[in-house]
Amino acid sequence: MFRSILPLLLAFFAFTSVSAAAAPQSFIADADALFKQHVQSGRVDYASLKSSGAIDPLVAKIAAVDLSSLSGNERKAYLINAYNILVINQALENYPLKSVMDVSGFFDGKKQTVGGRKLTLNQLEKELLLKEYNDARLHFVLVCGATGCPPITNFAYTAGKLEAQLDQQTKAALNDATFIRTSGSTAQLSQIFDWYKADFGGSKTNVVNWINQYRKAPIAANATVSYYPYDWSLNKPAGSASVETPTATDATPSSGGGNNASRYVVSSTIPKGSVEVKIFNNLYSQEAANERSSFFTSLTSAIYGVSDRINVGLDVRVRRVRYDQEGLASNFDVLRSGGDYSRTTVATIGPKVRIAPFNQLPNFSIQSAFWIPVGDDLTGAENGGRFVDFDGPTWFTQVFNDFPIGDNFSFFAEVDFNLEDIGSKEAGRINRFSTPLTGIVSYFPTPKATIYGLASYAPYWQSEPDYFYQLGAGAKYQFTPNLELELLYTAFDNQFLSSVDGNASTVNLGLRFNL
Repeated sequence: MFRSILPLLLAFFAFTSVSAAAAPQSFIADADALFKQHVQSGRVDYASLKSSGAIDPLVAKIAAVDLSSLSGNERKAYLINAYNILVINQALENYPLKSVMDVSGFFDGKKQTVGGRKLTLNQLEKELLLKEYNDARLHFVLVCGATGCPPITNFAYTAGKLEAQLDQQTKAALNDATFIRTSGSTAQLSQIFDWYKADFGGSKTNVVNWINQYRKAPIAANATVSYYPYDWSLNKPAGSASVETPTATDATPSSGGGNNASRYVVSSTIPKGSVEVKIFNNLYSQEAANERSSFFTSLTSAIYGVSDRINVGLDVRVRRVRYDQEGLASNFDVLRSGGDYSRTTVATIGPKVRIAPFNQLPNFSIQSAFWIPVGDDLTGAENGGRFVDFDGPTWFTQVFNDFPIGDNFSFFAEVDFNLEDIGSKEAGRINRFSTPLTGIVSYFPTPKATIYGLASYAPYWQSEPDYFYQLGAGAKYQFTPNLELELLYTAFDNQFLSSVDGNASTVNLGLRFNL
């Protein structure tokens, strides 16, 4: 019996082995043909590629490949080609565009399928390539869709030629006078060597030594080294810009280089399938009319990307208040019990939605939340008028836009429409309506750090006009693309405080997590 089926088993295993080998070879051949047809002089002809639809079968093969069947240089070459194909594919999904950085979450939010796994481009690059192979030459063959990258080749990488191809492209980049810019005793390097300096040895000395391995004219050991701004404009052929739809950057200076390019843009929507959680803690304290009143508000907000342009979520606001005689407490005493009156409660909970209505304005969005009060006696009618929050719902709508200014600055503008205490019958608080205006100027000294100044003014449109304004300064630090910490201090004033010679300020701490 066994002898009779042995030939069939051998034939089956031979067939499956040949099929497994043929799948990557077929992909490499198709990728090579695509690059030869649609890449010229290191640039991608996105317009012709989009109309041809030639990339779709390659994306399907990347999704279906069994990566466990690949090893060594075969796996390495496959993943290099897959990365370059998926960058192009993601650019085509948003084409026409001026820069991949105009697409929210291009590298660390949007996911594509690789061997049955949903991965971002950063995960493919860092987890499946750089971590596994520890080969710094990969930085000169993985092309991120930007003009500042080393040029993309018009051929696919293959297992048999991979070592020679990696050396060839590394030497080509490091001897290119536009990529390594030397003049006398100075050397300007691509920011790739700053962002990934650990891959090149860590220190500037080690980076220069690594580069000199491949240079025909070595950089002097005592050269002054700096990093020129990265050019994030799309790596398309010159002269193809006329077919593009204008983007937000047409009306403002470009965000094509510098630290502006890698920052997190608050005003944009998050990508489809991703989750963002923000915890923003605000401590407001004022001294006026012989009393210190302090309000600590912790707003936890979670949103989900239903699509790249529509996000939905939920807000939960917890409030802690404390009232003391003037001069007897500090701002932070609200965080502990005591005083004339103190209370902690979940004040409101409610749904929210954020939309990006215009494809041409990727940094423009509208966010609307409806907060429903859940705490008892929030206005303090039964507690001597000790106000915690409004007893009626609040409808809070924000309109955001972000304007990059050169390489390292931006201006953020926000207009709000705030309808508070809806349906309240309390005198003077019926449908309390305000339209706060906020402007923020930010400076990005590094790709991860932000320093900013804030100004806000809010008129209240009611029978007895009121207002508030605040001025402040803050800083943010992005530990990872998915984790950011923010600190902000503001000085606050309104009509009541001015009339009684009072004073007020806020201290704010924010955390952002992207899942």
